Amino acid sequence: MRALFVGGVIDNNELDLDGNEPPRHYPPQTGSGQSRYRLHAVGHGNGGIACAVYGAPDMEPGEILRVSDERGYARRFETELQMVD
Repeated sequence: MRALFVGGVIDNNELDLDGNEPPRHYPPQTGSGQSRYRLHAVGHGNGGIACAVYGAPDMEPGEILRVSDERGYARRFETELQMVD
């Protein structure tokens, strides 16, 4: 699956993630006890999760979804993004 980032120091970057489920936070362990990015939405495809959208901790969830829509993340992966709690 592809991890897509909105906001913060790695804004508009992406990377491949292994596994069947995206981690709730990325990176999963920062050493400081505080994660930098939080999972906000996933897009399903090809029998699993095609993409995961992570947002910087200082951004509102609505803004993260607006930016991901503007960047066409769902369209790129031919999926519909679904919010996670």
